Amino acid sequence: MTASSREHLPTLRGRQTQAAIDAAARSVIARKGILATTISDIAAEAGKSTASFYNYYDSKEAMVREWALRFRDEAGQRACAAAEPGLSDFQRCHEAAAAHWRTYRHQLAEMISVSQLAMVNDDFAQYWDDICALPIALITRMVKHAQQQGFCADDDPHLVAVALLSMLNQFCYTQLAGDKSRSLDAVDDNACITTLANVFYRAIYHKGAA
Repeated sequence: MTASSREHLPTLRGRQTQAAIDAAARSVIARKGILATTISDIAAEAGKSTASFYNYYDSKEAMVREWALRFRDEAGQRACAAAEPGLSDFQRCHEAAAAHWRTYRHQLAEMISVSQLAMVNDDFAQYWDDICALPIALITRMVKHAQQQGFCADDDPHLVAVALLSMLNQFCYTQLAGDKSRSLDAVDDNACITTLANVFYRAIYHKGAA
C-alpha cells in the first residue's frame, strides 16, 4: 500500500491503525528528530508491530512525504493572516510571527521532518523551499513597504526576509524541540509570540545607525 492511498483504506480498523502510527511517529520525531527515528521506534510507540507500519508506508520518508504535501498548503494558509488589509505595521509583524509559531507548534513533527530531510534529500529540499517561499515573499513585501516609509533604507528586502525566517525557524525549534527535559505544555505561547513579534518589528522598522 502506498502513502497516497490513505483515504482509500478499506476499513475503520485500518484507518485507526494508521492514525495510531501517525500519532506515534509525530511523538517520536518531536523528541528525536526524523534522522534518528527508526521504524521500530515508531512501531513500539504505537504499540504495533514493525510489519504494521509497512502496511501503510514503504518507508519513514514516504510517511513524511504524505505529511509534507498536506502541510505545505496548511502552512500557506496560516501565513496569509499577516497579509490581511487594515492592520498596523506592528499588528502585521505580530500576525506573521504568531502564524509561524502556531504552524511550528501544531505541526512540529512535519517542520522537523521536512527541514531535516531537506539536508539529505532533493525532494524534501524542494518541499522545504515551497514551505518557506510564501513567508519569504510576504516578509519581502513588508520590508519594501517599510522602505517606502523611510525605514531600513539600505537593506536588501529579500535577504532581510530570509534572515527573519531563519530566526523564526530556529527560535521555534529551540523552544519547542530543543529542550528534551521540558514539556511542550510548559512553553509560554504568548511570551514566545510577543518576543518574536518585537524582534520582527524592530528588524524592519528602524532608521539605521545614528
